[in-house]
Amino acid sequence: MVIAKLLKPNDRTFTATEVRLIGAEGEQLNVVPVTKAHELAREAGMDLVLVSDKTVPPVVRIMNFGKLQYEQKKNLKNQKKNNAAQKIKEVKFHVNIDTHDFEIKIKRGLDFLEKGYRLKLTLALRGREMAHQELAFELMDKVLEALKPGGEPDGAPKMLGRNVSVNFNPKTGVR
Repeated sequence: MVIAKLLKPNDRTFTATEVRLIGAEGEQLNVVPVTKAHELAREAGMDLVLVSDKTVPPVVRIMNFGKLQYEQKKNLKNQKKNNAAQKIKEVKFHVNIDTHDFEIKIKRGLDFLEKGYRLKLTLALRGREMAHQELAFELMDKVLEALKPGGEPDGAPKMLGRNVSVNFNPKTGVR
């Protein structure tokens, strides 16, 4: 993502005759002819970089173009590193779950929320359990109540095919 363009002395794509020149330390050097800007950049041992071609006259700056590119790549890399994708962990339940298994799954869900992950709760209905969907929603209400200390649900549990699911967001300030 290069926002500036290197201007070479024999560049035919750049048609402006005068440019607004900014020096190496950031000071404004007024409007000068393009040839004089190239001379000043060569004397400073740096490059002439087009900063804005939309203005009249275009704005150029005397700077080290290689260093600019390096800094931009470095900043882009840091942004990608800090912008990790939101991870979603899933905990699955069934209607006929034992109390100990229920407690283990709740504990695992709370651990995920505590670590800052989003959590997807899925309650799968098998066979004739579909005829008793009210049991699934009762169990899901118990799960939601047990996970309240770790985060907030995104909404009410929804029936999607043979599954009842809901997403949980961790409490803010966790991580």
